[in-house]
Order: sequence, then C-alpha cells, then structure tokens
Amino acid sequence: MRTLFWSLIVAAGILSCGSRSANSAPIAVLAEGDVVFDKMVHDFGDVSVSDGPLTCTFTVTNNGTEPVAIFEVVSSCGCTDVTWTREPLQPGKSGTISATFRNEDGPFPFDKTLTVYVSGQRKPVILRLRGVVHEQKKSLSELYGAQKLGDFGLKTREFKTGTIRQGHTISETATVANLGKKPLEITFTDASAQLKMDVSPNPIPANSTATLTYTVKTDPALYGKNAYTAVPVLNGRKAQAPLTVWTMTRENFDEWTEEQRNNGSMPMFETSTANFGAVKAGDPVEFTFTCTNKGKSPFLIYKADPELPQLKIVEIQNAEPGKKGSIRVSLDTSSLGKGETVIMLTLTTNSPLRPIVNLFVAGEIR
Repeated sequence: MRTLFWSLIVAAGILSCGSRSANSAPIAVLAEGDVVFDKMVHDFGDVSVSDGPLTCTFTVTNNGTEPVAIFEVVSSCGCTDVTWTREPLQPGKSGTISATFRNEDGPFPFDKTLTVYVSGQRKPVILRLRGVVHEQKKSLSELYGAQKLGDFGLKTREFKTGTIRQGHTISETATVANLGKKPLEITFTDASAQLKMDVSPNPIPANSTATLTYTVKTDPALYGKNAYTAVPVLNGRKAQAPLTVWTMTRENFDEWTEEQRNNGSMPMFETSTANFGAVKAGDPVEFTFTCTNKGKSPFLIYKADPELPQLKIVEIQNAEPGKKGSIRVSLDTSSLGKGETVIMLTLTTNSPLRPIVNLFVAGEIR
C-alpha cells in the first residue's frame, strides 16, 4: 500500500493551494469515481483570534462495490493538523477526515488545502478550509453591509468558482445575512440558464446569517471565462441589482485514452509576451502571437479572454498539424494609466497538454 501511495505522489504531484477570499460552506459533491465527499470546502466564516483552534470534519463514503482506502492526507501548511480513517472503507461504509486549524497566527483571511490520496482514483482530491480571522468580533452590519441590497447583506455581489471541465457541474457557497428585524425570504428571477441559486435557511431569521449556494452547469457552446447572473427577490420585491457568478470552463479530457492524448494538438508559441516598448497614450498597438502545432490533430482556440477591455481580439487562425496558427490583438492605450502595464490574455484550447494558455501584452505608456 505504501508503494502504491508513493507511486501516486510521483504521478500526480503534491498540489498546493491558491489564495481566494470567497466564502464557501458545505455541500455534497461527487469527487471522482465511486467515492463521495459530503463537502469539498469547509468555511469557518468570520472568527476571532480568541476562538482558538478551529476543527471540522469531512465525511467520505464508498458508493462502489469494492473496498477503498485513504492512503494519505497532506496539509498545505504546518498550521493544520489532520487525522483520518485508516482502515479500508467497505462498500456502503463511510470514514472521516478531521482537520484542526490552529488559529495562532493573528487576524487574516486563510485558505488551506488538504490533498487526499484515495485508492482507485487517478488524481488526488483537494479539500479546502477557509475563513477570516478578526482581532475582535464584528457585527453583522460590519461584516455584510458593504454590498447589501436592502436588508440582504453581502460581502460581495460577484462570486467566482474554480475552473470547471466541460460536461460537469460546479457548486460553491457564500455566507450572507439578514440585516433587518424581520424574517427575509429570498428567491431569484431573471437567472442565466446555466445558473441556479438557493438560500438556506429561507426565510433568513432576523439579524442572522444563511448560506447562499450557487451552482453552474456547463453549456457545450460556452468555453473560457463567462459571467452568469440572477436577480434576488426580497420578500416579493425585486432587487435593483443582480448577483454575478464567474466561471472558467475548459475542455474535458478525463475520458481520453493515452492514444487520444498522444494524438492531440500541441501548440508551441514563439513568444508568450508581446512587448510593445514605450508609446504615447492613444498610440495604436497591434501584435500577432504565432504558434506551431507540433501535435497530430488540428489546434483550436475555443475562446480568447483579455484581462482588460482595452485589449481586443482582431483575428484567430487555428493550425493544422505541423502548420502555424496565430492570434492577432490590438490595444487601445488611450484609457490606460501612464507607466508600465502588463495585460494577460487567456486562451481556452483543445490541446490536452495545454488546455489553458496564458499570453501577455506588456509595455510602457508615456
């Protein structure tokens, strides 16, 4: 068993966490294969330094027909202690992963990961522990009043999910609040076809918090970065502003065989950064990124997402095997601030080795 575990580590690598401040709370999520986790994220919410260590538990259930084992759970930092069920989980049985965040480093937002290696899974499962530590306890208005809609308290009206593979559904949650003195019932209208939003408990009791769950289902026609919206209805009254959920959708290669992957496209860009030098504000800038398709299938760019609206896509040319392709962009420098600037361009592609390609346009505005 130990030999297999280390083989998995060599094959998959130890994944580290990225920092993200969005609040998330427990939801049931199918991780991979027949292993089901009751949640992928535990959000401790807003806590104070005086609360001391914070502990949570993830439940793992074997819904398959063969025993499975949790080989190892690796924390992203030494500030989190982990224990887990060591014996194999028989079909239909459950085990647990318990994590304790020591909460001893002072007030700051935290986002820690647990990398879980489970038998029969090609990739490790990433669990997350999040929260915000404050020096002192704060009122609901202080915590959720910044972006409120009437008595509906929110830290933000825009939410982000992780990258989602085509054909999948992703759900995350945020903590919201009722800042009023009466129960607040929340429904949603004018929602994007791919988006579903729910609040629990609903109605939200007066002067208390609830969990907002937002679920995005992929659309075969939509790749790259997309925004989905829904308008809250508060006690029967439509709010004046929508809530927005941003997702990044890439191609799904999970079911591809090794032969299909070996025969896929492989773009090799001549440069990843276009440096336009020093120009005056308002001067036109145009650049073409060129690549050669070293793969055995046509290279396709499904979508190109500029980081800023001043960067425009002029033309995209896909590439047959062994041929060159390109993406031509233009930059409106009139509304950019003076000084050095770097703008990222994210490509979503059909390459199994490079499903996401990041290019950059850089220079100085005088």
